Amino acid sequence: MDGEPLLYVYAVVRSADLDGPPVDPPPDVTLGGGLTTVEHRGLTAVVEPVPAADFAEAPLRERLEDLDWLAAMARAHHGVVAAAGRRTTTVPLGLATVRRGVPGVRRLLEEGESGLSEALGRLTGAHEWGIGLYVDETPGRPGSAGGPPPDGRADTASRIARELHETLARAAAEAVLRPPRGTHLSRTPGRNVLNAVYLVPDGGQRDFLDAVPGPDEAPEGMRVEVSGPWLPYSFARTAPDGNPEW
Repeated sequence: MDGEPLLYVYAVVRSADLDGPPVDPPPDVTLGGGLTTVEHRGLTAVVEPVPAADFAEAPLRERLEDLDWLAAMARAHHGVVAAAGRRTTTVPLGLATVRRGVPGVRRLLEEGESGLSEALGRLTGAHEWGIGLYVDETPGRPGSAGGPPPDGRADTASRIARELHETLARAAAEAVLRPPRGTHLSRTPGRNVLNAVYLVPDGGQRDFLDAVPGPDEAPEGMRVEVSGPWLPYSFARTAPDGNPEW
């Protein structure tokens, strides 16, 4: 077992959905020796041999402290997952999901079979959309950061955000409500009061987008931003965790 190569596991797809390789052509940037697959009882994992010098237990722990290396790994990971997602329904695995050889990957598929199969069924024919609602806080405007907000302004923003989220959640299959983005994390002006993602069946995309207020429909002093469609990372919650196995 110790002689088996380390395999980085990017994602899982249904074997029956494949007509050729799940990633074709492979992205320009990967992590190791080229992409391959491991199949087990109807599930196929997209994997790649990676060097022990980077991905064995001790060096990986150190590498994860290197933000540049971590960013490069994330780009490769997302590139492979996105390429697979263009071919078929895909369950992305977490960053740094590493297993020891083909037996380790098959054990991952076997132990996660129920959750992976459920996730593949749930994500088929759907994409993720992100919605942000922002309150204008331009200096000099009422309620700006230059002074205390008028009574009720914050309550009004929270109410509008809650109502918008409830409306969009009804038009989606699932929804995940995230903490508002801090201004230091956002590249857009204003205070974020809604930060949510929605799993939207492709057949319901138009109804979902119609429920999003356009520029002329947003409440005064507020702005809605839409992103997507994306591979549904936020809804692959039943995938196995990324704890490495050395």
